[in-house]
Amino acid sequence: MRPAGVATVVSLVPPGEATPSSWAALPVLHHSDGVILVTTSVTRAQRAQVERAGVALVVIDPVDLPDNRVPSVGATNWAGGLAATEHLLALGHRRIAVIGGRKEMLCSQARIDGYRTALERAGIEVDRDLIRFGDFQHEGGFLGARELLALPEPPTAVFAGSDQQAMGVYEAARQAGLSIPRDLSVIGFDDLPMCEWLSPPLTTVRQPLEEMGRVAARTLFQVLEKQPSSPRGWSFRPNSRSGSPRPRPVTLDHVK
Repeated sequence: MRPAGVATVVSLVPPGEATPSSWAALPVLHHSDGVILVTTSVTRAQRAQVERAGVALVVIDPVDLPDNRVPSVGATNWAGGLAATEHLLALGHRRIAVIGGRKEMLCSQARIDGYRTALERAGIEVDRDLIRFGDFQHEGGFLGARELLALPEPPTAVFAGSDQQAMGVYEAARQAGLSIPRDLSVIGFDDLPMCEWLSPPLTTVRQPLEEMGRVAARTLFQVLEKQPSSPRGWSFRPNSRSGSPRPRPVTLDHVK
């Protein structure tokens, strides 16, 4: 944004507080030309509010099905869930659990659908007892993993729907006296920089957040300049990497 001579303002709206009334109080709706929303839903009332304010809108990783009038950028979450589960299957695991985000979140549903597909392709029946939902935060991963590890037949591997949830799984495993990866394999999703400092470093699915942000900004400029922005929705294919002190670079592929 800065090279383009554009000033940026970052606002944080806590989960559950993104109501039309809370949006009305945001300074960005009164002093901005455009807004990029990250991991949120956009209701009709909110979209109308933005339109009345004359503010251009682009959404990154929308929570629900995006309005076809609103440009969106996201990761191919299904492919990421598939890749994460296939990685665990390749390690020889057959009892694999998953901890997603909130049930209503589109990205969470897609990652779990990818998990289901990988198991079905491997001829493994999906066990509902091994599916948990959290909040993509540390505590959600911890609580979900604690329940899973207390099962009469606990999983040998866990796919956490976010790296923060994977950190919670690490803590639950530690409290249960389990060693990672000797007793439990864990894979996350996002590739947050802090994950290489976990012990052992976390194996994760890399979500190309920086590239997604660049495309969202470029799309917003196109909307502001009334240029055609095609496609209306961009999806990026995430890549997996094994836990190591120095993450390997990856090549990004965008799919329309």
